[in-house]
Amino acid sequence: MSTTTLVDLRSDTVTRPTAAMRQAMLEAPLGDDVFGDDPSVNALQSQIAEMLGFEAALFVPTGTQSNFCAILAHCQRGDEYIVGQLAHCYRWEGGGAAVFGSVQPQPLEHQPDGSLALKDIEAAIKPDDAHFARTRLLALENTIGGKLLPFSYVEEATQLAQRKGLGRHLDGARLFNAAVAQAAQRGTEARAEARRIAQCFDSVSVCFSKGLGAPVGSALCGSRELIARAHRIRKMAGGGMRQSGMLAAAASHALQHHIDRLEQDHALARRLADGLAGIPGLQVETPQTNLLFVELRGEAQARSAELLAHLKQNGVLATGLYRLRFATHLDVDAAGIDRAIGAIRSFFHA
Repeated sequence: MSTTTLVDLRSDTVTRPTAAMRQAMLEAPLGDDVFGDDPSVNALQSQIAEMLGFEAALFVPTGTQSNFCAILAHCQRGDEYIVGQLAHCYRWEGGGAAVFGSVQPQPLEHQPDGSLALKDIEAAIKPDDAHFARTRLLALENTIGGKLLPFSYVEEATQLAQRKGLGRHLDGARLFNAAVAQAAQRGTEARAEARRIAQCFDSVSVCFSKGLGAPVGSALCGSRELIARAHRIRKMAGGGMRQSGMLAAAASHALQHHIDRLEQDHALARRLADGLAGIPGLQVETPQTNLLFVELRGEAQARSAELLAHLKQNGVLATGLYRLRFATHLDVDAAGIDRAIGAIRSFFHA
């Protein structure tokens, strides 16, 4: 099956640059970012820092590197950061902070809404004693598993961290998905909500290659001092990209044109959830943003591999075993969602 006919719901990272984004990339003025003189990179860093209310920003190849640079900019060898068991910067990034930075994670269990209980955070903060790693940072993620962290919780958790003398980092890989969802709740504007969320933290990582649809890249935002430390860490991690202005131009285009359209992805996830409701053996979670999770129960659980193969034969790609994940994005439309619904219903004869 040609990739142009596939309905690819594996991840929002599979998006391809739009024609307008490709044109912006072609026209981008270039320099050498390692020397600090790529105008397109510098423009992007100023753009995202100003948008989220920070002094400075650093363009990096990946969200993993952005979180890595943040943790090591906040912490030294022998320090620790408090983080969720399912947080990307703990579970899915190869243990980089511990392996390369000698910074210990202190993972906590998540609550049903994706948050970390305030009492658990407070209890995890170590006393100033030579027996313990020094607790230096609280790292949260928003969205987490497609869920929007309640803003009142974000305020309470980050205020607790601040009172306890901890730094506060946000893995905002899908920050703008969170902002769009929060804006819908509050009747406000997504960019204002992104800034409101970001200002609860000392550093924020934002990914451009997920829902925003750029081919590559993330940015770390923070104070000038923190970004200077992160810049040195980026160098050690091999993150200098020379004429990376073409990639930065794609990210700048996404910030200008692809934020508000994220609501379309959220609506498509709801459409998919509605279309799968009532199928025996499927427990469909109500999506809050662009990620839909479907748990296979009973006899359906043993047929997960068979289901994924059936979907692929019908031009639909998804991931998971007993818990399937479907991600909507700018390369998926209503017809593609309906095609996925039809393929799943035909498999279960529903």
